[in-house]
Amino acid sequence: MKKTPSPRTGASTNRKAGAKPPRDAQRLEVAGRPAPRGARAADPEHVTARRLDDTLDELRRGVKDPNLGLFGPGSMMWEIGRESICFLGGGRAALLQLAHPYVAHGVDQHSKTRTDPFGRFQRTFSNVFDMIYGDLDSAIASARRVHRIHERIRGPIRETVGRFDEGAPYRANEVPALMWVHATLWDSAVQAYELVVRKLSNDEKDRYYEETKRFALLFGIPRDALPPDWASFLAYNRRMWESDEVVVGDAAREIASFLFTPPEKILTPVTAFAKVLTAGLLPPRIRAGFGLKFGTSEKRVFQATIRALRATHRTWPYRVRYLPAYLDARRRIQGRTGRDRINELLNRIYTGRARVAA
Repeated sequence: MKKTPSPRTGASTNRKAGAKPPRDAQRLEVAGRPAPRGARAADPEHVTARRLDDTLDELRRGVKDPNLGLFGPGSMMWEIGRESICFLGGGRAALLQLAHPYVAHGVDQHSKTRTDPFGRFQRTFSNVFDMIYGDLDSAIASARRVHRIHERIRGPIRETVGRFDEGAPYRANEVPALMWVHATLWDSAVQAYELVVRKLSNDEKDRYYEETKRFALLFGIPRDALPPDWASFLAYNRRMWESDEVVVGDAAREIASFLFTPPEKILTPVTAFAKVLTAGLLPPRIRAGFGLKFGTSEKRVFQATIRALRATHRTWPYRVRYLPAYLDARRRIQGRTGRDRINELLNRIYTGRARVAA
């Protein structure tokens, strides 16, 4: 009989570690297109250190002012990403990522999410903020650091889920997995931004998406693996939501259950509220896979929250509305070298570091 997994104890007891990968071909999708028939899930294109060097060299050649970094003032990446409200989509992005078995089992087997969830959040965004708001050297250094971490994340998928048989191998530095994580970030950020801040024009979305390709290069994702424009990018996401490559399995549900379980009883209303917001933002099939409720009462809470955020976010103090890493980046570009103790405190909350993009 299959045992029910505990949300705080890791992999379910029916999974079998170390099983040999299946011989059946299992196709993965890259650049919005299924891989050729006969391609195996165990053999997608792997991002080696040498290949990462090639993409980082390509990035360097395209940067005119290293102090501005990869994006800088006037970029859509800063226009959208500076808004703290984009973290409204954080739960959505996390659960979409977990719905890919490569990600779910990588987190299940290698991550400190269960033992140090806030620390993992801080370490993740310490690198992400360096990539987006730091100077060129900071962005490149973070890219190399993340690649080294990802190289250690590999193992067997310990359940049969979607197109993947139990025992199928995964590696974090494979293009399809990297592409999926990349896609969830920008799709979720635009969704949150448009819900609360303002609607973006098609031209702005195309500009934004074109800029995100530079971020993809930081992970070694080749340009030809990326959908060519925003419309194709959206089509890729929608296909993935309905595909057998993105399917919520036991590992994903266990981790999501852990994330929405309050560490202290007093925080129960906070995690319940976060669960409602995440449910409202997720595609229906993925929401159902995680067992998240979104009935009449949840919809009322979600809609009332969005209305309140729309009405008030422009009145928030700038230190609340904008990310501290963005404010640090502005100070760096303006040549301001003095300390900003309030921003240092906020940076420590987001990343565990006093200064991020300074």
